[in-house]
Amino acid sequence: MADAQDTGSAARPGPDEEPQDASPAAVPSPVAVPPPVVVPSSAAVPPPVVMPSPAAVVSPAAVPSPAPPASLTSPAPPVPSPSPSPEPRTGVAALSLRYQIGAALALAVVAVAVCVHIGMVFLHVAPPNTVTKQHGKAIDDWIYPEFEQNWKLFAPNPLQQNIAVQVRAEIDVADGGVRTTGWYDLSAQDGRAIDGNLLPSHTQQNELRRAWDFFVATHDAQNRPVGLRGALSETYLRHIVQLRLDRVNAVGEGDVVERVQVRSRTTNVPPPKWSDEQVSDKATYRVLPWWWVPGDDQDATAGGAR
Repeated sequence: MADAQDTGSAARPGPDEEPQDASPAAVPSPVAVPPPVVVPSSAAVPPPVVMPSPAAVVSPAAVPSPAPPASLTSPAPPVPSPSPSPEPRTGVAALSLRYQIGAALALAVVAVAVCVHIGMVFLHVAPPNTVTKQHGKAIDDWIYPEFEQNWKLFAPNPLQQNIAVQVRAEIDVADGGVRTTGWYDLSAQDGRAIDGNLLPSHTQQNELRRAWDFFVATHDAQNRPVGLRGALSETYLRHIVQLRLDRVNAVGEGDVVERVQVRSRTTNVPPPKWSDEQVSDKATYRVLPWWWVPGDDQDATAGGAR
């Protein structure tokens, strides 16, 4: 029978021998350590299974764990995209703070003016009340003459006449004679100045018309003044016609205006073609007496004698 020590490193050691560590080639896999296969000897009794020593077993901590596959790793956080640039500001927001404050103040002033104007117009057309009795002059100063509210357009019987104011003058010419001019149609002059003018002046639109309405309202049918306002309206109308005569060069060099005479020419507005109304197409006149023109020493504001 052969000696057990001749069987190699896998033979059973003797009683006086220390078990030897397994060679590196015999180190089991870190996952599963199968028992070593013992080569059977020629003896009939199989040798016992040799268990590896505890030192030969590699601890799991010493074996590096395999890296997880790339598919199981957590995805990388997305790279934040750059924030979009803000949209450009427009309007008042595009201005600087100083100009924004100026624009806000301008809007506030306009809003206050609009509110005041609406309030004044309301008080002007409203029935008499406590406010209009106490502040009637301030309301009239605001309304007249630019914002006058004339309701004749909405009256049951609106004005259907055209009234033209005309004037002529008696002039002392330089050679000693007296000359009377023809009739100057002052209303027609204003009409030609307004026609085609996008921004006609207040004097062209209302000065002569309001002066004539003022005169008619303060005089009776015989052209006699009624109260102090009648004399004032006569003076006012005379001043206007004197200025108009000067504009049309009615007075030559060295001539002097002695008297002026004013008249009105009234014609009816023809009705529309579809109307059966019949009106007269003849003009009617209201002729005022001659007015002496005061000299420079009597009334310098009137223009005096020319």
